[in-house]
Amino acid sequence: MIDMIEQIQNLPERPGVYHYYDAAGHLLYVGKAKNLKKRVKSYFRYTPLLGPSPALSPRIDKMIRETAGLSYIVVESEHDALILENSLIKQLKPKYNILLRDDKTYPYIYIDRDAKYPRFEITRKVIPGKNIEYFGPYSVGARDILDSLYELLPLVQKQSCLGGGKTCLFYQMRQCLGPCENLVTPEAYAVLVEDAKALIDSKRKLLGRLEEKMASHAEHLRFEEAAKLRDRIERIRRSEQLSKIDLASAADYDIFAIEHNERTAAVVRLFMRRGKIVSSAFDTLRINERFDRDELYERTLLEFYAGERPPIVAPILVADDFETREWVEETLSQQFGRRAHIHVPIRGDKRKVVDIARLNARETLTMHTRKRGEQTPSSLRDLCGLDAFPERVEIFDNSHLAGVAPVGAMVVFDKGTFQKSAYRHYRLESKDEYAQMRETLTRRIEGFAKNPPPDLWVLDGGRTLLQLARDLITSAGVNLDIIAISKEKIDAKAHRAKGKALDLIHTENDTLRLPATDARLQWVQRLRDEAHRFAITFHKKQRNRLAQASNLLQLKGISEAKIKKLLNHFGTFEAVYAAEEEELTQLLNRSDAAVIKQSL
Repeated sequence: MIDMIEQIQNLPERPGVYHYYDAAGHLLYVGKAKNLKKRVKSYFRYTPLLGPSPALSPRIDKMIRETAGLSYIVVESEHDALILENSLIKQLKPKYNILLRDDKTYPYIYIDRDAKYPRFEITRKVIPGKNIEYFGPYSVGARDILDSLYELLPLVQKQSCLGGGKTCLFYQMRQCLGPCENLVTPEAYAVLVEDAKALIDSKRKLLGRLEEKMASHAEHLRFEEAAKLRDRIERIRRSEQLSKIDLASAADYDIFAIEHNERTAAVVRLFMRRGKIVSSAFDTLRINERFDRDELYERTLLEFYAGERPPIVAPILVADDFETREWVEETLSQQFGRRAHIHVPIRGDKRKVVDIARLNARETLTMHTRKRGEQTPSSLRDLCGLDAFPERVEIFDNSHLAGVAPVGAMVVFDKGTFQKSAYRHYRLESKDEYAQMRETLTRRIEGFAKNPPPDLWVLDGGRTLLQLARDLITSAGVNLDIIAISKEKIDAKAHRAKGKALDLIHTENDTLRLPATDARLQWVQRLRDEAHRFAITFHKKQRNRLAQASNLLQLKGISEAKIKKLLNHFGTFEAVYAAEEEELTQLLNRSDAAVIKQSL
């Protein structure tokens, strides 16, 4: 601890970010400070020996007792310290920091009132213009609301319609009034726009119109269209479940509330526009004794407003005060280009809205606890000695055929289900399996800044690949549990006979042989099999692509550059082959187009 005392005494009195490490060099915590020396000194007492300050919470006391070293980065301002801290937590996943993954921005519907015949569109950022009107944000249902407007009202259906100069199929189907031929005046069209705004503002009216249309489809035996409308109505209704709240004012607020128990925290966001709740969203995360609610409020706000200024900058209401509220307020003010306000209402209408957010956070927590099937992952955590509960898991596999078309695949299992939108595949250059896994994992690590690490990595492979992954993660300075699953080898060969296959689970310190009926083994096998399926599917597509490219290369005058040009335009080889000769001629010369068509 002598080195620690010297380090603390020599800290600069400037803004910055500090790191605490344990005796093994593992990162424990990333923190920010207006004054590095004062902030770090506040954690310790110095007599008779260096130790935790008596004023610390149990969580911080435990962290300081594990701390054996520290480092720091000096920055120019408190704002820079907050931004850097946020970035490092996402990338490095320190043991005592909270990692909040729900950092997506929600879409808005907008309309440019300066346009002669304006259209409703979707955006996630501010649109240039002096008379832009926004509606939202919407956690779900934005696209469904927009599609419904164009089906229920004869608005300008496509942006290209206005430049066509003549009416099209939409006009013949009575889905458009023909503004391209001036068949409707801007004043009459403005009435339609107001009708559309009324449907956006009152989802009850919108849902009523959609239900009438669904009933009509069913009455005319158009059951497939009725089913699609039924699903759309359900998605819109999910975003409107709290729309009965009405402050009878034109108030806009973004409302945040957090509730937690010993194992789970629930974050609820409500979005109030013109005095009504227009949408809501929630997130849950696994917590332990290291949980800190103040930090979760800070990270929730920083993650939600990360990036560009939102189209509607509303005052922010939070259910509880938190330590860094003024820092966050200042940071958001710089980001928005105008003063941000974070309020903790005590009484009145604002408090009623916050109480509703808190009530929904409690309900979310209750529902989450009731439906979670946590027994298998929890027992796997104990079996494998994992540091974190495996809430979010990334599973990796590679596929190739004698070194041809090598690919890497990552599938994601989060909160009890496979998240297919988060799946990723990688085209690889390496030919052997070890180098392929290194390439796949390295590329995933490079993406930690945008897509933070999960709780657990599962590799389809043995101890060699497990050690490879551990070395890569250690080099990156990231805290991450890793296990691997492989087939038992008999006489140096994997034993794959039906009914006799035995999978082994490899941890950092052990190789586990579990019976085939063990639920923990079956859980890991399920993850591995999904990664294998995804890798094989992508590998087959790549092999097929290579085969088709090879066929084209055998044609006279068709080079790799020409194939690339065709694919950039058509997207797939199937589209190339299906194209008319005249279409091909627009990209290549007539002779090349003729050669391709004749080859079919």
